Amino acid sequence: MKNQTTEVAIVGGGMVGGALALGLAQQGFHVTVIEQHAPPAFDPTAQPDVRISAISAASVALLNRLGVWDSVLAMRCHPWQRLETWEWENAHVMFEARELGLASLGYMVENNVLQRALWEAMERHPQITLSVPAALNTLHAHNDSHELTFDNGDTLTATLVIGADGANSRVRQCAGIGVHAWQYQQSCMLITVECENAPGESTWQHFTPNGPHAFLPLFGYWASLVWYDAPARIRQLQSLNMVQLQQEIAKHFPARLGRVMPVAAGAFPLTRRHALQYVRPGLALVGDAAHTIHPLAGQGVNLGYRDVECLLDVLSRARQRGEAWASLPVLRRYQTRRMADNYIMQSGMDLFHAGFSNTLGPVRVLRNIGLMAADRAGVLKRQALRYALGL
Repeated sequence: MKNQTTEVAIVGGGMVGGALALGLAQQGFHVTVIEQHAPPAFDPTAQPDVRISAISAASVALLNRLGVWDSVLAMRCHPWQRLETWEWENAHVMFEARELGLASLGYMVENNVLQRALWEAMERHPQITLSVPAALNTLHAHNDSHELTFDNGDTLTATLVIGADGANSRVRQCAGIGVHAWQYQQSCMLITVECENAPGESTWQHFTPNGPHAFLPLFGYWASLVWYDAPARIRQLQSLNMVQLQQEIAKHFPARLGRVMPVAAGAFPLTRRHALQYVRPGLALVGDAAHTIHPLAGQGVNLGYRDVECLLDVLSRARQRGEAWASLPVLRRYQTRRMADNYIMQSGMDLFHAGFSNTLGPVRVLRNIGLMAADRAGVLKRQALRYALGL
């Protein structure tokens, strides 16, 4: 890649960066994707990846338009038709695909499956150059372009640089864009389990005084459990072997889970981040590089795909009109449309998290009354579901 030029340089070729690269290439842009590691080849005999994403119906539609969804289906994923939430047994709220006339609300997809499908599509596209392994070192603006230098000494000149390189974005740091951030007093543990019975097509979340417990159905007899708790408690769970962890799951998850056998687990702290700007002249941030959200409702990657759709629309329209498509006035259209939506979703999840973290009796009564009311809200309930799904 020594001293190369490109129209668009995307730093980060994961689930969001890969989708954006394909979309731009299909619009006629020349794209270079910079990634430190190619995703591993798919192994149909391997147990599920610990990292799971709940891909909404709108995100599935985007992936279909990009021509990669059939590849995901050919590997593996699992549809979900119902979402159930409760704290008290008599205060459930249920969202169902049939309420919106959909076959499913979305799919549970292993991150490495989706990354592999996108990567193979990028490898085939003539408008995309994959630069791997490569790690961004410095980024400098020069007139109407940016010069990127990499740890191996190579350089790349790009009209537009897009940071799709995750929560600790190097692009964001090099551009000097600050973030508004705080740490939640909670951590999250993902546990891959093998179920005694087929997991079905319902995902559920049970709120407890220490944090929610969630169930995500996967293919075959596999499922993923999500355990939110205080950081010290999650560290203690991480120290257990699988037999001991199975005993803790049996004690603390609802009886409806049935007998499960954990086979792998991973944990991470929960942090909210929101970039103070999404754009600079010739530069834009997407996905986790621009915003991270409490994973309570599984909206992280779906918000990233909303970013992708918006930026594709803004750039393609500007190019068709003969505008300077990497200019700040054009890129601000993307920022204006996406920053407000992301902030609303972040704040909604924060409000939900705060409301269910409070253990005061009157607050518990009020929130469970709220859940019962939400389940009977009719049109408002359907509108909330449509918004969450990006429809």
